[in-house]
Amino acid sequence: MITQHPFRLEIDFTVRMGRNISHGYARGWGLQFSDLREQVRQDPLYQEAMALANSRTIVAEDNRMNVFLIMKYFLSNIPFGHIVEFGSYKGGQAIFMSHVAKRLLPGVKVYAFDTFKGMPATDRSIDAHKAGDFSDVDLDELRAFCREHELDNLELVQGLFEDTAPTLLPAVESVSLAHIDCDIKSACVFSYDAVKPYMVSGGYYVFDDATTSSCLGATEAVEEVLIQRDRLFSEQIFPHFVFRHNLIK
Repeated sequence: MITQHPFRLEIDFTVRMGRNISHGYARGWGLQFSDLREQVRQDPLYQEAMALANSRTIVAEDNRMNVFLIMKYFLSNIPFGHIVEFGSYKGGQAIFMSHVAKRLLPGVKVYAFDTFKGMPATDRSIDAHKAGDFSDVDLDELRAFCREHELDNLELVQGLFEDTAPTLLPAVESVSLAHIDCDIKSACVFSYDAVKPYMVSGGYYVFDDATTSSCLGATEAVEEVLIQRDRLFSEQIFPHFVFRHNLIK
């Protein structure tokens, strides 16, 4: 269990180029080089959420821990917003975030966007994955599981992102965390551009796969759109890319 605030650095870095240097070091450095992993593993809330999500998620442990840390220690320091996930597969990470949000973030809902039928068409000039990958999902069973565990703050949004997000996001109104778990370029670009108008000041864009060897399409999306076009600088590159929205010193 984390018995005290784990984010203590000898140097108090400030906001630089739109990212909080202290926060990036504390989470990324903490997970990679200190005992922060073990502290998170012993946290009762993390254990509860992981018990629900375990058989349904393929998100890497460090990535999941980093999202947990953002939710537990950082989201309360920025304006209120909901959580959206683009690319949910069997719903494990969405279930994990839903359980944590229900305990720590009153009023926050988790919206999980996915076809729940596998990947759409991909760009074979850059994407390693192909249409139909990750299609082994039983959405009826997943919805029943969420009802059984009273995850009433989780909404599973079925369909292509371009068909569902433009209608739903205006009703959501504000987003504090976007977990973009897409392996292909087109999905990453669309997800980021779709959620950007609704992101609160200081909100988090977390890209699960853009530093994964099999997802160069996701990497290219981050490079072209966030870094080159929007001139954003990452707050973390370990265990995954994390960017902030309009973070002001």
